[in-house]
Amino acid sequence: MKFLEYSPFDKINEFLSDLSLGESIIHATLEAYSCKHSGTDRKLSLSFEHQILDCLGKSSPPDFFLASRASAVQAHHFFREELWEDFRQIFDTYMFEAVKEWSEANEGSSLLENLYKALDEVVKLGECEIYSYNPDSDGDPFLERGAIWSFNLFFYNRKLKRVVSFRCCCLSNLAADGFLANEMYDDEEEDIFNNMEM
Repeated sequence: MKFLEYSPFDKINEFLSDLSLGESIIHATLEAYSCKHSGTDRKLSLSFEHQILDCLGKSSPPDFFLASRASAVQAHHFFREELWEDFRQIFDTYMFEAVKEWSEANEGSSLLENLYKALDEVVKLGECEIYSYNPDSDGDPFLERGAIWSFNLFFYNRKLKRVVSFRCCCLSNLAADGFLANEMYDDEEEDIFNNMEM
């Protein structure tokens, strides 16, 4: 996949990259990628495909079906297909404070409308599939320490062979200031002293 730079995302990314909301900070990014193979990518893809087919040819069909089924189940465990209305509900639920800030900073314009226009320009929302990525908190590679909430959405247009990633995380300023870390160490010290006989 190749990273694509799109100017419609610049203003939104700049606004949401470190948006301070008093007791919390929002970190969000919109990134577009091309799924088209370039010359070298195409050669690598064909090479990998032949290697995989060679390995699969040596395995028995039941093993292949079991492995492919397990992969499909695992993928559906973390990824879920969404509709625009589902995305809108997620956005309205988590981003209401950011929406107010955007409106004040941009003369009353709507953050969701600007986001919709930018996404539509890049991946044609009417033709794309929307997926949410919802791993458990221990397995989320994007979740930062002190996160209050996060969401990860992907907008995929098969025809254009493009995908847009929208990652958003809200962090507590207490964690950013080291308060939670100090509180953890205090709790550990108390546990140590509670178990000691004096």
